[in-house]
Amino acid sequence: MSGERRRVLGIDPGERRVGIAVSDPLGITAQGLATFDRARGDIVEHVRGLVREYDVERIVVGRPLSLAGGQTDSTRRAEELARALAALNVPVDLWDERLSSVEAQRVLAGARAGKGAVDRIAAVLILQGYLDARSGTRTPEELDDA
Repeated sequence: MSGERRRVLGIDPGERRVGIAVSDPLGITAQGLATFDRARGDIVEHVRGLVREYDVERIVVGRPLSLAGGQTDSTRRAEELARALAALNVPVDLWDERLSSVEAQRVLAGARAGKGAVDRIAAVLILQGYLDARSGTRTPEELDDA
């Protein structure tokens, strides 16, 4: 590995599609990967391949809480996915992702993007927020808003 840090994988779990992003080896920036369609296979097996391919040290799963901070059906599904991914023997963190999909739609406003683009951008936003918080580059106010 030549002294490089390993990467972090970010996941925006959806019922049909799963947005995926990966960090650079230094853990500074997040880049989107192809969105995974759950109808085409098992998400855990797909992530297993990504962990190997990108030498992933940690997985961050977006945890969609309600605006008031409570749990929803989506929250429970994200937590179930995180538990399933833990079987890959890679640490898994849940990350508050309230409004990441709304922000992704705002970023893509006016763009002719495919169905998976919002999911991919949401995964990038989730992972970038996590990376920024981990590196200490976000202010406490920004972390409260995340």
